[in-house]
Amino acid sequence: MGNIENSVLKEDIGIIAYSIDFEKLCNKTVLVTGATGLLGSLAVKSLLTVEAQKHIGLKVIAWARSPEKANAVFAQYAKTGALAFAFGDITETPALAKKIDYIIHTASATSSKYFVSNPVETIGTALKGTENVLEIAKSRQAESVLYLSSLEVYGTPGGKADTVSEDDYGYIDPLSPRSSYSEGKRMAECLCASYAAEYGVNVKIARLAQTFGAGVEYNDGRVFAEFARCAIEKKDIVLHTPGNTVRSYCYTADAISALFTILFKGEKGRAYNVANRATACSIKEMAQLVADTFKDSEIGVKIEIPENIASFGYNPEMVIKIDPTCLEQLGWQPKFSLKDMYERTVRSMTEC
Repeated sequence: MGNIENSVLKEDIGIIAYSIDFEKLCNKTVLVTGATGLLGSLAVKSLLTVEAQKHIGLKVIAWARSPEKANAVFAQYAKTGALAFAFGDITETPALAKKIDYIIHTASATSSKYFVSNPVETIGTALKGTENVLEIAKSRQAESVLYLSSLEVYGTPGGKADTVSEDDYGYIDPLSPRSSYSEGKRMAECLCASYAAEYGVNVKIARLAQTFGAGVEYNDGRVFAEFARCAIEKKDIVLHTPGNTVRSYCYTADAISALFTILFKGEKGRAYNVANRATACSIKEMAQLVADTFKDSEIGVKIEIPENIASFGYNPEMVIKIDPTCLEQLGWQPKFSLKDMYERTVRSMTEC
């Protein structure tokens, strides 16, 4: 996961570090949960790069479950005095520094199959984990806290609105185990808003569109990674649905710059959509884009719907184009198109 020698990831970290308002981080301590995940590790590495370049007295606490994985992911930063680790499940509190100024809470279940097979654990991670982080923020009087939510809080949108803003909500079946992720994220958001209202915790929410880019593990089970592997391995892309669902996407480096924008500039208790508005397309269109982008692979797009499709954990078919206007009003703009995202992801995966 995310070797710093990966040339694409190294470029991304430099881009993110350049975009961060480092003056707000002078002599500050930042806690990042889910630190070995795709976005968590990228946030930690970007912060450490800022410190290495600016020498501003920044400290970073990387909270992860596995010491072995954390030591591997951050091996190149082992000797820096700016990095400290906290180990353990997100629902339990490890020994932490008394001074924590900022918190970026990325820890979450991420696999659709896991949501179906482990719905209780999915909900527990969302609720108990977020409550634990908010309690830490409350006790440390953190300056700002960011919770990473998801476009899945919107459920299946109703009506015929072309785009989905932060005030639009659709239907989620609360009796479906697959809803453990969506409902867990909704309740965790409500918990954040409640801590903001009752205790004054300065927490903000980032609702991320599906996000991918350099640093994605080669064997990642999500659709975007499968498409990238097909391009690398020169295999046809096989869809298990008609591919009519329309979603928005965001490149990892763009997403991390958005997270810092919200952390520093966002309004307490408010949610912000994080998406590149130009990326909205159907699954089938995205598959065709990959086939067209990597012509040397000579791959096609096929549709083969299995009998046991429910076991795959796919969401119902929907059209959900995320409107990032509120985030753009804070000064954020994405840099990478969907084609860029795949070209950089494939380059990164081939360097793993």
